[in-house]
Amino acid sequence: MKAARIFISTGEVSGDLQGALLVEALKRQAQAVEIMALGGTRMAEAGARLLANTSGIGSVGLWESVPFLLPTLRIQQQVKQFLREQPPDLVVLIDYMGPNLGIGSFLRRHFPQIPIVYYIAPQAWVWSLSPKDTERIVKVTDRLLAIFPAEARYFEQHGAQVRWVGHPLIDRIGRFPSRTEARMRLGIDDQQQAIALIPASRRQELKYLMPPIFKAAQQLQAQLPNAHFWIPLSLERYRPAIEKAIAQFQLKATLVAQQTPEVLAAADLAITKSGTVNLELALLNVPQVVLYRVSPLTYWIGKRVFNFSIPFMSPPNLVQMQAIVPEFLQEQATPEAIFTSALDLLQNPQSREAMQAGYHQMRQALGEPGVCDRAAQEILQLIEGDR
Repeated sequence: MKAARIFISTGEVSGDLQGALLVEALKRQAQAVEIMALGGTRMAEAGARLLANTSGIGSVGLWESVPFLLPTLRIQQQVKQFLREQPPDLVVLIDYMGPNLGIGSFLRRHFPQIPIVYYIAPQAWVWSLSPKDTERIVKVTDRLLAIFPAEARYFEQHGAQVRWVGHPLIDRIGRFPSRTEARMRLGIDDQQQAIALIPASRRQELKYLMPPIFKAAQQLQAQLPNAHFWIPLSLERYRPAIEKAIAQFQLKATLVAQQTPEVLAAADLAITKSGTVNLELALLNVPQVVLYRVSPLTYWIGKRVFNFSIPFMSPPNLVQMQAIVPEFLQEQATPEAIFTSALDLLQNPQSREAMQAGYHQMRQALGEPGVCDRAAQEILQLIEGDR
């Protein structure tokens, strides 16, 4: 039997993680499958052959995206050449809206017979600078695999063929160690308050998020003699900047590579950027404070020119459309606000219990285990139906 040939396109650290989970599931479900990809080391380790590593190419904002324009264009040309020379049986797009819509549009023009699956679609159902974003996503997509019920309803209403499969983090969290096991692996004793600091998976976040997070941590350290900070390293290239900041703020902190699940599972509290990690923490029942900042210019353009606004920014709040976790946007993300909220979660049982009750409600909307296998089955069935 001829191997199914699948091309998967994604970018950034979170896309590499989701892509790796999908690659593993495809290889479990298919007797013979060949996977080429844009992604990162996780996807390569799962069995995909990378055309280019895009895990470090990503940004939020207009000004912030400028340094990535040329690298992205070069990779796009490389991908289009590959698709011309070796057309796959199916293409999977994971998030990464601008580049992936470019790939999807190219395929629609030149290879309309190749099915395109959008898995973990861009969050146009929450925010969009233009209604055309949704139109373009629907236009290039033969099947959209939704991870949130609200996402499924939104894209169905806009004409997409949708299957709700659930959120892949349900599967990932099942592999995490227990809190007891994680603390034992990291050498955390019962007296220590373990606080996870998660400042960056993108370069810009080192500039805009790490300083207020570390300043708030400095204030917590002065109040809590048993506190120790644990910082999971998303990309090795960020190590020098983070180590320099740890020394600058004189934090009692350990920078950890390859043990992110242990750090998240062991934590009494997390102070974190907005992103996928917020859902991981929620599923682990870890209290968290979330912040989001971009350059002042990008924020001004978004607010004043595009009238950009969102009801919430962190995934736990977006799932339920209610304030489960405290989140601080732009000028609200001050060290003092972060410190106050973090200290309250550490010292006030009622605040922790209210957040964890919200987590429990949120969990019901993320589906049942087996998400990645369900997504893989949908993809493979689409290939079989097209042959």
